[in-house]
This record gives sequence, C-alpha cells and structure tokens, in this order.
Amino acid sequence: MAVKRTSSDLASRLVDSYRSLQVGPLYDLPSQDEVARVFENIRDLLYPGLTGHRVKTAPTAVARKLRGVEGRLARQIGLGLLHRASLSGAEKKVARADLRLGRDMARRFLARLPELRAQLAKDVMAAYAGDPAATGTDEVVFCYPGVYAITAYRVAHALVEIGVPVVPRMLTEHAHARTGIDIHPGAIIGQSFFIDHGTGVVIGETTVIGRRVRLYQGVTLGALSVPEGQTLRGKKRHPTIEDDVIIYANATILGGDTVIGRGAVVGGNTWITHSVPAGARILSSPHVR
Repeated sequence: MAVKRTSSDLASRLVDSYRSLQVGPLYDLPSQDEVARVFENIRDLLYPGLTGHRVKTAPTAVARKLRGVEGRLARQIGLGLLHRASLSGAEKKVARADLRLGRDMARRFLARLPELRAQLAKDVMAAYAGDPAATGTDEVVFCYPGVYAITAYRVAHALVEIGVPVVPRMLTEHAHARTGIDIHPGAIIGQSFFIDHGTGVVIGETTVIGRRVRLYQGVTLGALSVPEGQTLRGKKRHPTIEDDVIIYANATILGGDTVIGRGAVVGGNTWITHSVPAGARILSSPHVR
C-alpha cells in the first residue's frame, strides 16, 4: 500500500508540474517513426529501384503509391499544424481545422516531385563525376550518405517553401541521425551539390550555397555564438558560399556576413570568420581573432 501511495503522490506532483512548468501544449506531435517511413516512400518515388524496395513504375502503380504517401504525409503535416496552432493559444476546436489543411499541403508538395527529381539528378551526377571511386550513379544513390542527406534536405526544403511546420526539421534530423550530416531545411542550396564522405558536416539555417559546390567531411557552415541567441532569429547568421567552391575536411566557416567567393578553395582544418575573394586558395586560417 505504501508503494501505491508513493506512486500516486509522485503522479500528482508530475501532473502539477505539467501545468506549472509546461514548455508546450499537450497535443500530439507528428510521429518521428512515421515521418521517416513517409520519407522512405518518397525516396521510392524519386529513385525507383534504387532504394532497396521494389517499386512498379506503371502509372496505375505509381498513382496508388502516391495516394498512400499523400494520406500518411497529410496526417503528419496536420499534426504539425495543430501543434503550432496550439502554441499560439488557438482553441483546440479551431486548431483542428489545420488537420484538413495538411492534405492540401501534402498534395502541393507531391506535385513538385518531378521538379525534385530533376534537382536531385544533378546532385547525383555531381557526386558521380566528383568521385572516381564511384562505379555508377546507382551506387551513388544506394550507398552514399551525402546523397541521402541531400535528398532529405531537398524534400524538407520544398515543405518549408509550402509553409509546413515541424515535419521538415524532423526529416533532416532523421537524415542527421542516419548519416551524421546536419543540414537545416531552411538553408538555400543550389544545384549539383556534393558532400563527400559527409560525417560531421553542419549547414545552418541561413546558409546560402551556390551551384556546383563540394564539401568534405567535418565542414561547419555555422553562426557566431552570442549570449542571447534568440535575438538573432530571422537574421542572416550563416555564411554564403558562391558557385564552384570546394571546402576540404574539417574547415569551419562562421558568420552571416562571411562570403566565400566564386571558385575559391578552402583547405582542411581552417577557421574563417571573414570573407574570402573569388578564386582564393586558403590553406591556413586567415584573420583569426
């Protein structure tokens, strides 16, 4: 009986803390497992036959797959919208209208799949062209963690552009956990992007990357730390990398005003907080403070 009373007292104290120390409303968030499953279904549609799952490419079979993805994605988007609405204090009955909006957003996203395939084809070709160890584009899609992370990013970024909350970050964090590559879905990344090896790469939210950029493992495109980080919300905090730049392993480039000029090469283990001119070759850390 004493154990039962102790458990009951503890439960009451916890419930009280939910009310007094609540960090968010008690509404269900999207499911991380379900978001990951939906992403794998989307990969099947983007790379049929190259994901380890059999996918029929007849129009009726693809339409059936699309309908299944639409329903599951709509549910997760709706939960994200519901959660965000509840954070703003919306009544639950009003907030639940956002569950219906989830289906419209899912349809708008799926309509962009042909465009995403065209973007990703250029990324895959950049990986194949840039790595003499690659035996074919099939190997690049099936095996390369950089391509997996870039695919998750491009899917998540398309959802961000539609206005989907929560789910895009869940997608890129799923890829982060699987590959060790952390790309914020809000970053802007041009075509023919290649991450070689990839482990430990970090690309922050306001990073802008041009076309034909190549990164190696351990590269950080980050923000300078300040005591009150929330004061910088919505401001440019991460660097701009122009076209045709190569950044070698473990380089760190920080700051929203930092621009790496077109065609520059940044050597490994460098620390950069100032802009670098076009065509520069940086082999040691310049302007370290």
